[in-house]
Amino acid sequence: MQSYKKEFIEFMLRSGVLLFGDFTTKSGRKTPYFVNTGLYRTGAQLAELGGFYASAAKEYFGDSFNVLFGPAYKGIPLVATTSIALASKGDDVAWCFDRKEVKDHGEGGTFVGHKLADGDRVLIVEDVTTAGTSIRETVPKMQAAADVKLAGLLVSCDRRERGTGDKAGLDEIGAEFSMPTHAIVTIHEVIEHLHNREIDGVVVLDDEMKDKMEAYLAEYGPRGSD
Repeated sequence: MQSYKKEFIEFMLRSGVLLFGDFTTKSGRKTPYFVNTGLYRTGAQLAELGGFYASAAKEYFGDSFNVLFGPAYKGIPLVATTSIALASKGDDVAWCFDRKEVKDHGEGGTFVGHKLADGDRVLIVEDVTTAGTSIRETVPKMQAAADVKLAGLLVSCDRRERGTGDKAGLDEIGAEFSMPTHAIVTIHEVIEHLHNREIDGVVVLDDEMKDKMEAYLAEYGPRGSD
């Protein structure tokens, strides 16, 4: 596992974004772990987060994109900080995000930032996706604005849960829109790195928690090989 992935897992944990316990997901599933990117709350955290996204974007997507897109609302700060981090590495790419409602005054329109143009290669930057609702809502908007190519989708953590069918949600979205999808880390990488490892003097993922997580994934993970 690459060093930046290990650092990102510990960063999520220290930021209070990666949680272990008893939670209920939006879909009603009872889960022993939860990832809530809405809990990043300082400028330093946001700056560091952008660096992780930038590292993953370069590793998985290389130079296949020239525009970053962040779906409203959580994608907005993510796309901004990722673009800044990429620029600091010498890759100055355009970025934009959508409005939930079309603005009918001033400059108007659906998008803020870069004006999408035919031939743009767009990398979507999102937090966590299972159902893929925000992607299904925003991709048609982009395609209506210009003849863009979907370079891919990058999320922070892939929970490896089934979407609407047998595939993991992230894989399902990729197949539906014919684009590559990747995460900075997967939940399997989280388990691998944190199992029985002390972080700041505490083991948060012991044998009992590992068993709970693996039981959850056995029930709600993709059917077949993963």
